[in-house]
Amino acid sequence: MPIEPNIYFFIILLTVIGLYALSLISNLLNLKALSPNLPNEFADTYDPEKYRLSQDYTCVTTRFGLLASATSLCIFLAFWLCGGFEWLDQFSRNFKQGPIATGIIFISLLFLAGHFLDLPFEIYDTFVIEERFGFNKTTPAVFVLDQVKSLLLSAALGIPILALLLYLFSSYEYAWLYGWIAVSALSLLLVYLAPRFILPLFNKFSPLEDGDLKSAIHDMAQKCNFPLTEVSIMDGSKRSNKSNAFFTGFGKNKKIALFDTLIKNHGTQELVAVLAHEIGHFKKRHIHQGIILGILQTGLLFFIFNLFLNNPELFAAFGVSQVSVYLSLVLFALLFKPINKILSVLLAILSRKNEFEADAYAAKHTGSPESLITALKKLSADNLSNLTPHPLLVFLTYSHPPTLKRIAALRSLAHPGPQDLQKLS
Repeated sequence: MPIEPNIYFFIILLTVIGLYALSLISNLLNLKALSPNLPNEFADTYDPEKYRLSQDYTCVTTRFGLLASATSLCIFLAFWLCGGFEWLDQFSRNFKQGPIATGIIFISLLFLAGHFLDLPFEIYDTFVIEERFGFNKTTPAVFVLDQVKSLLLSAALGIPILALLLYLFSSYEYAWLYGWIAVSALSLLLVYLAPRFILPLFNKFSPLEDGDLKSAIHDMAQKCNFPLTEVSIMDGSKRSNKSNAFFTGFGKNKKIALFDTLIKNHGTQELVAVLAHEIGHFKKRHIHQGIILGILQTGLLFFIFNLFLNNPELFAAFGVSQVSVYLSLVLFALLFKPINKILSVLLAILSRKNEFEADAYAAKHTGSPESLITALKKLSADNLSNLTPHPLLVFLTYSHPPTLKRIAALRSLAHPGPQDLQKLS
C-alpha cells in the first residue's frame, strides 16, 4: 500500500523534523554560550585546566549527541518513507499467530532494531568519550552483562504489560480506563519493588558503616522527623567516576543511595547537606507529586490514544494496509510527540522549582547553605558540568537548575528577604 500524504503524514513529518531542529538550535546556542572565563564563584573549585576540560567535554558530548540524533532521524525517515512499517507488519503476520502475539512480535522487533541501532553510539560514548575524559570504569564484560540484563528485564516487564494492553484495547469499550488503572497499579508496584529487587540487579548496595558519617546522617534524619529506613552506598565507581545521590521507593522500602564516588570526594557536612536535600524532596511531597503527575499523564495518554485507535487515515500515512491495535500504539506514539514534548517541558519547569525548594529545605535544616553550596560546586567539578548553559536548553531539557542559579538562591537565604523566608518554610 503506498504512503498517503494526508494530514497525519504532514503533522508527524513536521513534528519529528521540528523537534530535531529545536534540539539542534538549542544545543548550538548552548555551545555558543560557553565562556572561556571561569565564573568567580568557582575560582576555589576549578583550576584553569579543569575548566577548559569541562568545556571540551560539553563540546564533544553535544556534537556527538547531535550526530546520534541526526542518524536516528535519517534512519526513521528512511524506514517510514520506504514502507518499513508495512513490511515489518507483514513479516510479523507471517508467523500466523493471534493479534496479541503478532503485536508482541512486531513491537519487540521494532524495539530490538532501535536498541541495536543505538548500540554503536552507546559503545563509542562509553569507551571513547567517557574514557577520554577520565569517567569510564565500565569493562567490556560489565557493559555486555548490563545489555543482557536490560533486555531480559525489558522483556520480563514489558511483554506482559504490552499483552495486557493489547487485550484490553481489543476487547473493551472503556479499555483506556482499564489500561490506565492497570498500568498505574503496576507502576506503583514497581516503584515499591525496585529498591529491593530491580536496582540490585545492576549495582551493589551496601549499608552505610557505623561511624561519624552514619551518626551525622541519622541525627539529621531525626531532626527532620524523617523515617529513615536505609542509607546505602552504591558502587557507582563500577561504571563511572561521576558522583550522585538519589531517593527511591516509598512506604517501608524508601532508600537513599549515595554513590561511593560521592562519599570519596565529599566531607561529612557536605554529605549531610546532600542527604538533607533528598529528605527535602520527601518532606515537600515532591516524590508523591511526581507519582501523581505520572499517573495523570498516563491517563491522558490512554484517553487520547483511544480516540485514534485503528484510525485508517493514520495507517494510510504510513502505508500500512491492515489496521491493528499494536500498530495503533506505535503510530499514535509518533503522533503524540508534540504533546509529549510540551508535557516534558512543563514537568522540567516543575522539577527545577522542586530542586530550589529542596535546596532551601536543606539550608534550613543544616543551619547554613554553605555545606550544600560546597557540595554542589564539587559535584559540578567532578562531573565536568557546564556552568553556563544557554537558557533555551535549560528551559527545554534541564530537570535541575544550573548550578550557579542554585548557589545564588542558596546565598540569598543567608540574608533572606520576605520572599526568601517563605522558601524556608
